[in-house]
Amino acid sequence: MRVDLFDFNLPEENIALRPASPRDSARLLVVRPGEEPRLEDRGVLDLVSYLKPGDALVFNDTKVIPAQLEGIRRRGEDVATAVALTLHMRIAADRWKAFARPARRLKPGDRISFGHEGGSACLLAQLDATVTEKGDAGEVTLQFDLSGPSLDEAIASVGHIPLPPYIASKRPEDEKDRVDYQTVYAREDGAVAAPTAGLHFTDRLFEALDAAGIERHFVTLHVGAGTFLPMKVDDTEDHVMHHEVGHVSESVARRLNAVKAKGGRIVCVGTTSLRLIESAAQENGRIEAWSGSTGIFITPGYRFRAVDMLMTNFHLPKSTLFMLVSAFSGLETMQSAYAHAIETGYRFYSYGDSSLLFRDNQ
Repeated sequence: MRVDLFDFNLPEENIALRPASPRDSARLLVVRPGEEPRLEDRGVLDLVSYLKPGDALVFNDTKVIPAQLEGIRRRGEDVATAVALTLHMRIAADRWKAFARPARRLKPGDRISFGHEGGSACLLAQLDATVTEKGDAGEVTLQFDLSGPSLDEAIASVGHIPLPPYIASKRPEDEKDRVDYQTVYAREDGAVAAPTAGLHFTDRLFEALDAAGIERHFVTLHVGAGTFLPMKVDDTEDHVMHHEVGHVSESVARRLNAVKAKGGRIVCVGTTSLRLIESAAQENGRIEAWSGSTGIFITPGYRFRAVDMLMTNFHLPKSTLFMLVSAFSGLETMQSAYAHAIETGYRFYSYGDSSLLFRDNQ
């Protein structure tokens, strides 16, 4: 399909730079293809009224790490070249794939030092790595001098929260973001970007869902920086997705299959949990335990195997995620929904409002 079919104009004032407070006070646009009313303006706390006992919410429990690193490249006698890197996929205890800026300054064998400025004596505020590979689109592979938990601690010490470009270009990251850009249920370290639909959930909302008999299940997909990369092709057939690592446990797969068997619906909170569940689902809709990396790319025409409803924030023009929601609820429906959201002042992107999408079964 042509990528320009998924384009739309978004005014700057619709881009949220801070989240709603409290989190569950955000607006919720309910989208029901083929039904009337097709669009309803509600609030996140109204989510419960659209679910029924026996339905299951699926959350991504990945935890955002401070994966934005600023360093100095050293190459023999040639020193003092500043580089910025965003870690996006761990491939070993001591190795990460990262996006570099500017990537042209790096080549295999280069040494990069992070956190050495200011003469800090704290070893956890210092980190060194070697560039072992250089790939396409600014990607490099880094082998760090530290490994495992020691590397994790050092990254947490010298790194910054990698705010999405549409926020970072307008204001710097601050301490508030370390809380705001994390779900209240995050527990598995490894994400570079937050599963933002989950940012709206609070203890108050969980209590309401529990009282209504709605099940909660957790999967893990470590969201990578590739989620922010713009599409550089004219046709979706030519786009290559960056892979992300995830896991669906055997117990969660068994419980979700039981939900479906009893007539309940699987409601994914965020496109990341949807992509993971669809990666784990078989042709007949049965969900299997699954672990590995997925590069699933969902566009209109995709036949969904397991997911019935999707709660998700509002996405970028011509993005793979707007293509996904268009596949889920229909391109024409989502074009109308986004036009309505823009006209009525919904807040877009990571810190913005949310939507609840019903699947288009036509």
